[in-house]
Amino acid sequence: MPTDIPREGLAILLLDGGFERAHYALVLAAGALAVDRKVLIFAAGHGVHALARDWQGLRDAGADSATQASGVAGFEVLRDAVQALDGTLMACESGLRLTGLGADDLLPGVTVAGVPAFLDAARGRQVISL
Repeated sequence: MPTDIPREGLAILLLDGGFERAHYALVLAAGALAVDRKVLIFAAGHGVHALARDWQGLRDAGADSATQASGVAGFEVLRDAVQALDGTLMACESGLRLTGLGADDLLPGVTVAGVPAFLDAARGRQVISL
């Protein structure tokens, strides 16, 4: 693998409130952080459940047990890794209103922001939407 390729940051836009997409957003984030890429996850719509202390509001959240049983890192392990590796987590203020969640329902360290703040923070980063 060439070493002269710049390691730009990654911005993950999590729109979906389903477990599978939220889990994969964390897989991508942890992987990027492990290779020294800065990561921003912006959870919008029902995706904000992924950044809530109680993430069981994600559609099909029960699939986490089967995920772990097959030897894949579980949701909480990945989320903890993203935070430990200094990933930036943002929750859309509109998504919070849509789901009835408040800032106090989120993990410590999650910033509540609007789309303009996300777009500014994502400037120059590769953007992936899930």
